Amino acid sequence: MTALESPIVTSRTGERLISADSHVSITQDQVKDRLSERHRAAYETAQQNFAQRMMKSMGAGNANADAMKRNPHAAFHRPGYGSNVDRLADMDADGVDVEVIYSEVSAFRYIGDMTDGIPEATRAFNDVLTDFASIDPRRLVVSYQIPIGDIDAAVAEVERVASIGGKSLQIPVFPTEIGLPDYYDDRYDPLWACVQESGLPLCNHIGLNTNLDDLTRRDPTAQKGVMVPMTALSTAEAFGMWIMGGVLEKFPELKLVFVEPGLGWIPWYIHIIDDLVLRQGYVFDLPELPSTYFKRNMWVTFIDEPDALNLLRDRIGVDNILWSTDYPHPVTSWPDSQGLVERSFASIPPDERRKILSGNASAVWNL
Repeated sequence: MTALESPIVTSRTGERLISADSHVSITQDQVKDRLSERHRAAYETAQQNFAQRMMKSMGAGNANADAMKRNPHAAFHRPGYGSNVDRLADMDADGVDVEVIYSEVSAFRYIGDMTDGIPEATRAFNDVLTDFASIDPRRLVVSYQIPIGDIDAAVAEVERVASIGGKSLQIPVFPTEIGLPDYYDDRYDPLWACVQESGLPLCNHIGLNTNLDDLTRRDPTAQKGVMVPMTALSTAEAFGMWIMGGVLEKFPELKLVFVEPGLGWIPWYIHIIDDLVLRQGYVFDLPELPSTYFKRNMWVTFIDEPDALNLLRDRIGVDNILWSTDYPHPVTSWPDSQGLVERSFASIPPDERRKILSGNASAVWNL
């Protein structure tokens, strides 16, 4: 049976479940095996320099990695973390039809430091993701990483990904972390124009946030419990740059997915950015209220927030919410995603339930 013929997997209630956030572990050796000797050396140097920077900072990224080691979920050590055959088996056991998958390695954080071979290294990295999905690309939707230091190279990679049938792109949430301007800067316009034309979503996965390094140092808790919730809340900074910075007015068909920010704080944020205009007199040089751009261009993922789902989904926008399993991280719903869905969605109307569990993701990723 070919990938195009793979049957849709449904849960025990007959629903289609699409996880908008799952993960794959790939190795540096997999990437380097695809590079020439010259480019392999430059890749290794860039990757090692990045690792050394992270070790010296002892910041938010290290705290996040340490937390995962301290609190590993059962799925964390399963073969499905890196094996596509075993991943499909785990998805079948969980009743999940499709996963949108992100690499644990953020290559765009160090590939841009290479003195030579950035396009080659980017292709090599993304080809490893293609290999993982190749067993069934209908069900395994990998997010191709786009380094943003060289805009011409970024545009070329977006075009290449689109030409091979890729469905998902990933960029850093905060370009300033890697020494680049915020996304409203005109330097990115050719890239946003290319992405808009492709129709592919730009995924912004929260996680490593070096902007929180100082808070991490000041956090008195052993597992950095003060800092960890701030990682999601700091996504508001990224929202603001895209919205109030005017990017979404200039490129009205961009699709931005913010992965793992959660739901509960978003109604407050949407209210505040409109209140700045309506009551406080702020001027953003936008023809629409700021919330309009969130509703039109942005989607957010969550795992299990029954109160936010039941009480706030209309404030957020049912069309803007994407469910996920976050396999195999400590917070994952695997292997009880079906039970979680049945509990959390018990009072959600069927049409809204379908949108959040699969319909919205199907539209965003052109599935």
